[in-house]
Amino acid sequence: MQKLVYIALGTALIAASCNKQTTSTIKGLQEAKDNQTFADLDKARIKHLSLDIETDFKTHQIKGSASYQFKNNNSKKIILDTEELTIDSVLLANNKKTTFKLGNRDAVKGRALEIDITPKDTVVTVYYKTTSDANALQWLSPEQTHDKKQPFLLSQGQAILTRSWIPIQDTPSVRITYDAKIKTPKDLMALMSAINPKEKSKDGIYTFKMPQPIAPYLVALAVGDVNYQAIDNRTGIYAEPNLLKDAVWEFADMGKMVTTAEKLYGKYPWEQFDVLVLPPSFPFGGMENPRLTFATPTAIVGDRSMTNLVAHELAHSWSGNLVTNSTWDDFWINEGFTVYFERRIMEELEGKDYADMISVIGFQDLETSMRNIPKEYTSLKVNMKGKNPDDAFSDVPYDKGYLFLKMLEDKYGREKFDIFLNNYFSSHAFQTMTTEKFIDYLKQNLTNNDDSFVQEWIYTTGWPKGVQKPTSKLFDLAENQLQQDIKNSRNKVSPEKIAISTKSTNEWLHYIRQIDVDKNTKEDLAYLDEIYDFTDSKNPEIECAWFEKAFLLHYDKVNKNAKEFLVNVGRRKFLEPLYLALKESKQFDLANDIYKSARPNYHFVAKQTIDGMLNYKP
Repeated sequence: MQKLVYIALGTALIAASCNKQTTSTIKGLQEAKDNQTFADLDKARIKHLSLDIETDFKTHQIKGSASYQFKNNNSKKIILDTEELTIDSVLLANNKKTTFKLGNRDAVKGRALEIDITPKDTVVTVYYKTTSDANALQWLSPEQTHDKKQPFLLSQGQAILTRSWIPIQDTPSVRITYDAKIKTPKDLMALMSAINPKEKSKDGIYTFKMPQPIAPYLVALAVGDVNYQAIDNRTGIYAEPNLLKDAVWEFADMGKMVTTAEKLYGKYPWEQFDVLVLPPSFPFGGMENPRLTFATPTAIVGDRSMTNLVAHELAHSWSGNLVTNSTWDDFWINEGFTVYFERRIMEELEGKDYADMISVIGFQDLETSMRNIPKEYTSLKVNMKGKNPDDAFSDVPYDKGYLFLKMLEDKYGREKFDIFLNNYFSSHAFQTMTTEKFIDYLKQNLTNNDDSFVQEWIYTTGWPKGVQKPTSKLFDLAENQLQQDIKNSRNKVSPEKIAISTKSTNEWLHYIRQIDVDKNTKEDLAYLDEIYDFTDSKNPEIECAWFEKAFLLHYDKVNKNAKEFLVNVGRRKFLEPLYLALKESKQFDLANDIYKSARPNYHFVAKQTIDGMLNYKP
């Protein structure tokens, strides 16, 4: 997500010393110092949050109160993180008013809310309201939803955005339980990363409880016109009414996924695993909010070939939600483990050929990131001090992290590595994890104190020595098909229409990715389009891959459909390559024309990325 990482200095000893962090100890637990929070966790640390808030769709504001139970280590002050919040008043126990102040604004962290307490205080309540443009919140008009009938609200807290809708100690170093009372318009349903309703309430008031302690970035809220359908006794789908049937069909194997995951790495720890399918402007594929994964509708492609997205968010129930990166410097601890776990789930459910395909695609994405991001962000452990965690977001923590764990599996054997991971998850459940703490655990429980290769994989920038590039025999067939099609194009063989449903989405994605913009031409694209009708595909994965090649080769036939796609879809995975392709092909007018129309539909994190890419000034 950011800049200034650990650059290799030549020896493992120096690399290790460069990565030492200051630590704090509370209850004897060694933790890294999180530079993304104002909170002094040694002095006062939140343990439980109680929300009582109302969603105002007219003003695009949340207003109400947040009450905290906290551990007080003889402190006269508790410090919370905020971002553009209006603080009306603060009460201690027995409704006793206390003084508070907001600190100077930091460009990354927002403003500290410093609340005066006594050393005996353990409860405080903050009355507040958000601004209309809180970075975590996206208020959608009816026209921006699937059914186009009711407005929609969603939150996205990762990495440090929860502070823009709740005053909080916004760091994964903290774990809290929470309860909430949410008042909404009567014809909408409120949902949270908690125990959720299955039907709309008559009065628009909903109550929630999250009994397991979670990191603050996982406190999530959505409000919209959605219905629920169960898949089995502990899984189900929330979606807008006209999307629900398709979503339930697409994700019908969710129950099997949970059972498969449990067989691999232990009992599912959150009781319920539901998925909320959001409007298309959601900036990510999915967000692993406990009990209620948020998911993009772009995963609904009609052939169940993109369900590894759900497997990924399910895997986060262990890696990320159960064992959590202590700081955003350690983000790979969440994502590398999750990608490895996701692919193990999919291998069990769909076979090795499927798992090989998604591993190859992941490696291709990693190659793109390694070429395009600042070198200092190509190591697994990074240094985000003074930086916004989103600045360093790339495929590195995901797929380089996966390759590191796959290397360990290959080196020590799958059976031994599975025992290691089972013990890792169970022995660190509901705890935070630093990179250094993990390395210590790894040395003691798997590598027999050998960490020579660990230093290079984790702290060194660029590609590690001996990295194994994944392969797929199904993709070999797709490459052969492309070569034949290009040959036919050059030989003027009459094109013959073929339905793309003859292959999976992943196979077509690889087929399109192999088009070489240095060797192929827009005439070749026109020939392929006549055969497969890629331009009019309604499969978002295929559309994105095809439009990217078309932009780079100036195949202008796609421009109308590509603009419609970019206006309606806010998933950052799709936006970045398409706007980058327009920039690289020097189609600045087209890029700005599309972005001007599309930008109002995007979430803050997507706007932030594309604004920087296009040097766009709102």
